[in-house]
Amino acid sequence: MTEPLVTVAVPSFNQGRYLEKALTSIFEQDVSVEVFVMDGGSTDNSMEIIESWRHRLAGYRSEPDGGQAAAINEGIALGHAKYVCWLNSDDWLLPGSLSRLVQAAEQSPRSAMAYGRCWNFIQKTQARRPVWVEPFTERRLALRCIISQPATVIQRAAWQKVGGLDPNLHMTMDYDLWWRLYKECGPPRFVDDYLAVNRVHESTKTKTQRVRHYREAIATVRKHYGRVPLKWWLAQPYAVWFKSLVR
Repeated sequence: MTEPLVTVAVPSFNQGRYLEKALTSIFEQDVSVEVFVMDGGSTDNSMEIIESWRHRLAGYRSEPDGGQAAAINEGIALGHAKYVCWLNSDDWLLPGSLSRLVQAAEQSPRSAMAYGRCWNFIQKTQARRPVWVEPFTERRLALRCIISQPATVIQRAAWQKVGGLDPNLHMTMDYDLWWRLYKECGPPRFVDDYLAVNRVHESTKTKTQRVRHYREAIATVRKHYGRVPLKWWLAQPYAVWFKSLVR
């Protein structure tokens, strides 16, 4: 049996309508994976989906947990592969994405992670729009989160070195992680290709908790960059209040 190259944690809670597509996209990748579904005790059809994939999963559980970040940490800790990532149950990977990311990571062993471009899929209109992703610089990371989480892989050694995700964060745990990996291991490797899809729908946390999201993001920038660029204060009214009015 081939040793898994990538550990994939899939946090999920009452996302059964999307979970099938997420898991299919992982198991259609052309690299060996070990997949752990960390379900928070769903009451929809999630367990039916999980049971249908049980023969392919490295592990799963369904019970209340400490939140998304804690669930991801738990899932990744169960695995042993050289590279790790997580895929939220309402997102999906594009064909060949993990092999592209792993190849880039192998070519840059001093980088903690590799990341690529990502689409936003607007559930309401079925339209695709590019997520704002760009080559890495510290200044650009301070202005906005330029790394889209579904299109990433991380060296397990680097993940363990920084202690994984901060379970105290609920909105910007990925943004905080990119900062800590960069500070500890240096700039990540950028792959200039579309590798994953982020589903945008009305029940996502960024839609329903805009104010909390912005507060966490500003606190993250201040913590890791030492100051908050003016851009955050200028963009806040549009990102938080105006968007809420036109949802």
